[in-house]
Amino acid sequence: MIDLRRVTDLWRRCDVVVRDLPFGLLLAIASLLPAFHGKGTQVGDLPARPFDALAFVVIALECLPLAVSRRWPTVCLALVSLGFAFDQLRAYHVFASNAMPIALISAGAHLERHRRVTAVLLSMAYVPLALALGRLGATERVEGYVVFYLALTLAWGIGAWLRSTRAAEAERRRHVAEATRTAERTRIARELHDVVTHHVTAMVVQAEAARYRTAAPDHLDATLSAITDTGRRAITDLRHMLDLLKADHDTDVSMPSAGELRTLVEQTCQAGQPVEFTEEGSPAESAGSAEFVTYRVVQEALTNALKYAHGSPTVVRVRYGEKEISVEVSTDGPRSRAASPGGSGRGLAGLRERVDALGGEFSADRQAGGGFVVRARIPAGSPS
Repeated sequence: MIDLRRVTDLWRRCDVVVRDLPFGLLLAIASLLPAFHGKGTQVGDLPARPFDALAFVVIALECLPLAVSRRWPTVCLALVSLGFAFDQLRAYHVFASNAMPIALISAGAHLERHRRVTAVLLSMAYVPLALALGRLGATERVEGYVVFYLALTLAWGIGAWLRSTRAAEAERRRHVAEATRTAERTRIARELHDVVTHHVTAMVVQAEAARYRTAAPDHLDATLSAITDTGRRAITDLRHMLDLLKADHDTDVSMPSAGELRTLVEQTCQAGQPVEFTEEGSPAESAGSAEFVTYRVVQEALTNALKYAHGSPTVVRVRYGEKEISVEVSTDGPRSRAASPGGSGRGLAGLRERVDALGGEFSADRQAGGGFVVRARIPAGSPS
């Protein structure tokens, strides 16, 4: 049994000349059939003449160039116009003369250079053709020649409209592709920021604390072990993210969820940040992307606490409702004066974009005592 889809795919892979040739051949065969004799375009109303050897040359000139109507539209239009002129002057009126408007439409649609020059030359060539037909005894009045010229102009205009429509569609697709690439770059940058900043900040803080623990080998060893564990987690998270960026990635690759919040809090505590964690309820099965965004909100807030308020008490409250997840992370004023890496604000801006994309609310404000509080309300109905 023939697979039509496979045949269609093979046909589309063929060169454009191969795909355009059958139409020209069918038109030539139809022109040779007795039923179509005298059924072609007539300019000047000269009496039809029987076929002779030259008639077959005219049919070939009008039909076969259609195979290159898209590859070389200028060549196609020139040959078809020459065959059309011979057809009218010899009064064969073959069915193949209908290829003239087809060639004009194709040229209007696919001709890229010298479009105006081509249109002017064709218009100028039409005048001597009309005069030659008049000398041969054509009975067509001037109005008839004008109407036919307008018909040819309409064919060219249809091709030009097709060309502009195709160009507009290509431009639209280009804009869509560019917007998609920009959104993807933004997403990748956001993921890199969330993964790298949190772990690196924890490692920097732990390394700074290790300076003051050289006199206590046990504490120093514990701090260095924590730095090692944090680095390994950073590498693992980066590998997970890189796996997701692969075109053929496994759909089972896991992403952080709200269920891993306790592990995140424990890691932050190991970095020397006292965190009180309160969790109410449990995530709904349909929470989807809301769990991932919840994790990122808490992660970014704890990262900022490590950077700007290291050692200050931090409170994390997460409440799971039927329709939304509420998050609040608050930190008292900074206790440590140790220098920390400066922030660019990209993290909070990325969180706001994530929450807004799900139709939620996000805020990050400073407290009177010098600390800060991050609040988020995340609708829990978006599938991941």
